[in-house]
Amino acid sequence: MTRVAVLMGGPSAERAISLETGRAVAAALGRLGHEVIEIDVDRRVSTRLLEADPDKAFICLHGALGEDGCVQGLLEVLGIPYTGSGVLASSVAMDKIMTKRLLAQAGIPTPDWKIATERDLRGAIDLPFDYPVVVKPNKQGSTIGTFKVDHPSRLNDSLRRSLAFDEVALIERFIPGDEVTVAIVDGKALPVIGIRPHGGFFDYEAKYTKGETDYTVPAPISAERARTCTEYALRVWSVLGCEGVARVDIRIDPRGHCFVLELNTIPGMTETSLVPMAAAHVGMDFDALCARILESARVENAKSREGREGREGRRDAAAGTSGGEGR
Repeated sequence: MTRVAVLMGGPSAERAISLETGRAVAAALGRLGHEVIEIDVDRRVSTRLLEADPDKAFICLHGALGEDGCVQGLLEVLGIPYTGSGVLASSVAMDKIMTKRLLAQAGIPTPDWKIATERDLRGAIDLPFDYPVVVKPNKQGSTIGTFKVDHPSRLNDSLRRSLAFDEVALIERFIPGDEVTVAIVDGKALPVIGIRPHGGFFDYEAKYTKGETDYTVPAPISAERARTCTEYALRVWSVLGCEGVARVDIRIDPRGHCFVLELNTIPGMTETSLVPMAAAHVGMDFDALCARILESARVENAKSREGREGREGRRDAAAGTSGGEGR
């Protein structure tokens, strides 16, 4: 049995989704026999972690402060092994603009883009590509604040709404065609999932309203396209330095060209989410997936590891045991 702190909730715009993920993971870990401490992350999170003194932390946070390297850094300081990517990979992947720069440098196709701020709202915005475009906050997930814009007359309003979630927004060329996603667990890609929203655009409503989107595993694309998507997803994983579990979103245009949109370092983990859906296709049920992710929990910093080992020794001594026996 392992004492696991499941970190969920938090103050971001994705709080409600994070709570769903956290509760599903906590239930699975409980079924697996672990001692689970659910922590709704707030300003007291460091105190609550010290009080709980967990063996590992399972991060189920989405968005700012949870998916961007902040809580990962805190766990490094406390010496608590945690699931998912480390501080640097989490921070970079959360920043869509930085991710796209790294993808472009690595030769991985990604849609053309332009950076926009509130200053751009003062006049007409000149784009180096044609409409339609997609406007999204630079550091936000779950397609919150994301809009498809078909005409220049709608751009400023969509940009204003997007900038309500971040100081910087991304205006990206919309790629017509198919949308797919590739889940990766411990560096191994799962089957490609096809995503077909009934409304034609995979926005927040399409993503979280039951029955608004059809998902197919494996995706209804050619074997060649599936191989290309998988190859790109694994290259993105490697370029960003990811660990644990992640999900890479990709668009395929009518000519079969694949374009990477972004990588999610903490994808949704309810029993109906996309990563569990892909895992189930290869015979890994939700509990087994959670167990696999928990096993990968780690700590980057050597001093953090030393601090962790010291705390474990003190806990064992207090329990009248030595080393790791008796737990």
